[in-house]
Amino acid sequence: MTEPTSGTVIAAPPAARLEPDAIGVAQDTVIGMASAAPTVSVGLTLAALAATAAYGGGPIIVLCGIPMLIIANAYRRLNLWNANCGASFEWVGRSINPYLGFMTGWLMIAAYITGAVSGVEVLGPSVLAVFGVNTSSNWDYIGIAVAVTLIMLVIAIIGIKITARTQVGIAAIEYAILIGFAIVGLTFVLNHHAGTYPITRDWFSLTGIGGHGSVAVGLISAVYIYSGWEGTVYVNEEVKHRHTNPGRAAIIAVSLLIVIYTFAQMGLQGVVSPGKLQQAGSNGDALVYVANAIGGGGWAKVMALALALSVIAATGTSIVLTARIIYGMASYRTLPDFLANVSRRFATPVAASVLTGILVIVITVVYLAASSVESAFDDVVGLSGQLFAAFYILTALATIVYYRRRVISSVWNAIVLGILPLAAAGFLVWVLFKFLQGASSPSLYSILGIVVVGLVLMMVARWLLRSSFFAIPRESDPGQPARKH
Repeated sequence: MTEPTSGTVIAAPPAARLEPDAIGVAQDTVIGMASAAPTVSVGLTLAALAATAAYGGGPIIVLCGIPMLIIANAYRRLNLWNANCGASFEWVGRSINPYLGFMTGWLMIAAYITGAVSGVEVLGPSVLAVFGVNTSSNWDYIGIAVAVTLIMLVIAIIGIKITARTQVGIAAIEYAILIGFAIVGLTFVLNHHAGTYPITRDWFSLTGIGGHGSVAVGLISAVYIYSGWEGTVYVNEEVKHRHTNPGRAAIIAVSLLIVIYTFAQMGLQGVVSPGKLQQAGSNGDALVYVANAIGGGGWAKVMALALALSVIAATGTSIVLTARIIYGMASYRTLPDFLANVSRRFATPVAASVLTGILVIVITVVYLAASSVESAFDDVVGLSGQLFAAFYILTALATIVYYRRRVISSVWNAIVLGILPLAAAGFLVWVLFKFLQGASSPSLYSILGIVVVGLVLMMVARWLLRSSFFAIPRESDPGQPARKH
């Protein structure tokens, strides 16, 4: 082998990167919707929304969908500025404050990990119900959850293309089952089938039947069911037309979720009596119970399949999206360097994916082994929804701050980039405040623990890892088109 001369410069091989232009806007939309887990979200909140909203859950869902659309547009506008998979971590850090940006990134990671765990209470029972197995063993549920997580971790590592194809396949089956049952359920109710709860005009009121519904409590559940749609943005570096398509996909995902959630709630909540619905909801199997009432045990297994697929899809997207958030943060050395490595073979952040999978498995085992479904359900669902709400608020504020010069440039920009994001943020602040007012001690301690861990990690990043992110200059939109040269 010929030795290089003393004057020869050997170029280092370029660093591996995520695969550009790997997926399109339709696949990206499905990833965002899968992250929200429509079927399991409906399953976990169907009975609760019917009770707290006094059967006014449909209008509550639509009301909550409006600020979600506004926030989705905020994500779209910020992604036009900077299409980075760290998303809100970088947007908040570069426009408002890097320390606040780090905490935003940490909240994103905590929200996705918690969200992945929030569906596990229905995964085991749903999978076993498909095969006609009846057990209440937490260890059986743990085994199923761990197996599913490992399978989805392998798919996440292999590549974004196979991940997208898997999600599209699951979505086609899951949504067909959920929407199909909603259509049949609504037909049952409208035809006054025996045992159904009749529709009245109060179903179309925010305060429900007799004005007894609680808008505030209903909105807390509604925030949870929407959370995750912004997953379209965390894979932006792998989407075709990375600056435009992820934002479009986010708006499409939220719009479709509004329709699906509203229709499913209105179509299924009246199939059985209020008492039976609440009893089924307390055990986390309201959808399976409703499906059984519609078509018997065989159709109940079909609904159980949809629930299982929804959790499986959400688990997969949680690993993929969390890994990319971690990768985006580690790229600035706010997390250890090795988490920013991308596999040359798979073009995925393998180390970040494995770390995410391990965290999901460990927390799932602790969650299922240490508590019953009934005692932990409300705490985990509420906590997950509010973590998402927190960084949605920060993202909306980042939009206002970054585009502040445009806000004062015209009435239209003042509305779209100023008033509406501020109103959406204010709405979510109100929901967050209402949640904290009525939150259980475990939820409050969990939130406090997450914040404390985030502050510790931030100090490690600042003073031990010496991340340059904390010295990054503030940026803002110039407020006018760039001059042509």
